[in-house]
Order: sequence, then structure tokens, then C-alpha cells
Amino acid sequence: MMRATGSIESILKKDRALVLAGVVAVTALAWAYLFYLAWDMRQDMNAGSMPAGMSLAMTQVRAWTGVDFLLMFLMWAVMMTAMMVPTAAPMILTFAMINRKRQEQQEPYVPTVVFLLGYLVVWSAFASAATAAQWGLNTAALLSPMMASSTPFLGGGLLLAAGIFQWSSIKYACLSRCRSPLGFIMTEWRDGTKGALTMGLRHGVFCLGCCWVLMALLFVLGVMNLLWIAALAGFVLIEKIAPSGRWVSRISGVALLLWGAWMVVGALV
Repeated sequence: MMRATGSIESILKKDRALVLAGVVAVTALAWAYLFYLAWDMRQDMNAGSMPAGMSLAMTQVRAWTGVDFLLMFLMWAVMMTAMMVPTAAPMILTFAMINRKRQEQQEPYVPTVVFLLGYLVVWSAFASAATAAQWGLNTAALLSPMMASSTPFLGGGLLLAAGIFQWSSIKYACLSRCRSPLGFIMTEWRDGTKGALTMGLRHGVFCLGCCWVLMALLFVLGVMNLLWIAALAGFVLIEKIAPSGRWVSRISGVALLLWGAWMVVGALV
């Protein structure tokens, strides 16, 4: 019995290492792509010309084509992968652990990537909405070539909205589901491949519910501002894993409200 238990623990450790390595690899590839896009955009702006490849900067100063929309959607989808997959790591690892234990009990095994795929589908849907929003803001000349708000009223309004949302009951309801991986797995478990996909979708919806307004803040300092992207991603992770996550949200809400008010009042004065 002790030997069997040791074997199971060894398998679980290997699974955990493999899943964690997969999460790191996906995140690293996404960030590498973002670094390339940021470098490419700066090169285009410095040269003052648009090469044959994708030019993010130029899409902000001319009408978009269908290809521009698709490429911008790809940028947003990769960005959401880079930012949100690390924050979902605790949930992904918990799913993999429970899934393996169920296999030891002769239950069907489902690859963890199916769960991750469901999660990414939700954030890809958000990427589509964000792309449409960027298209509209670009058409209205409300974004700079660096894809940041060109008016303090837009930036301040987004900050105020985010600050209010950080105190909302919807925020806390969704955040509580994201902060308890084991609780989510135990209440939302579904068997089979379809079940794993559905679980990934549901977790993605809860994650989107607590973070979507924060993601909109990318329009404040620049969609391709890598430091701003990293700061937001790090904050979302802290919200999910810090012992006092709710207080982190509340304090940040106050800070965002003050920042937004300062920006709007400064513009009026």
C-alpha cells in the first residue's frame, strides 16, 4: 500500500512539473511575440515608413482593413494569453492533480490542455471585443499612434470606471471563484472532454468577470506599453493569490478613482 501511494505521489509530482512547464512555455512564447510586436512598432515609427509586414503604429493613423482587424485581434489574443495564463496556473495545476487522481480510480483521463483551451476561448472572445473597441476609438481619433488614450477624458473615464468596479459585488463574486481552485473544481467538476472544456469556459467567464475592466486600462497608457501590460498582469495575479485579495482590490479601487479624478480635473483646469 505504501509503495502504491508513493508511486501515485511520484506521478502527481511529474504531472505537476509537466503542466507547469507547459504553462511557462505558453506564457514565454506569448511574451516573446509581444516583445517582437513592440520592437517592430518602434522601428516603424522611427523609420516613418510601413514595411510589408504588420505595422501596429500605422493602423492608428489610417483606416483599418480586414487584415488589420485580424492582425490586431491576434495581438490582443496573444496579449491576453501572456497576461492571464500565469494567473490561471493554480487552477490549471489543481485540475491536473484531480484529473490524475481520478484516473488512478479508473475514471477517464482528459488532457489538461482541454481545460486550458476552454479558458483561452473566453479570453479570445474578449480579444475580439477589445479589437472592435480599438477600431472604434481609432476611427474617432481617440487613440495615439502608441495605442494610448489621446484625451485625458477617455483615460480618466476608464480609470474611474475601473475604480468603481473594484468595489462592486460582481467583482468580488467572480474573484472569490478564481481565488479558490479546489472549491471551483469540487463544485464545477464535469466528466469527459466536453466536461473539461466546459469547466475551462466557466473558469474563464469568472476570470473575465473580475478582470475585464482592468484589461480596458490598457487603453490608458498604451496597448503595447510592455511595462503597463506586465504591471496589470502582476496585479491580477496578486489579487488572486494574496491572502487579503479583497482588500487589495479595494485599495486599488481608491487609487484608480484618485488617478482618474486627477486626470479629468487636470484637463478641466
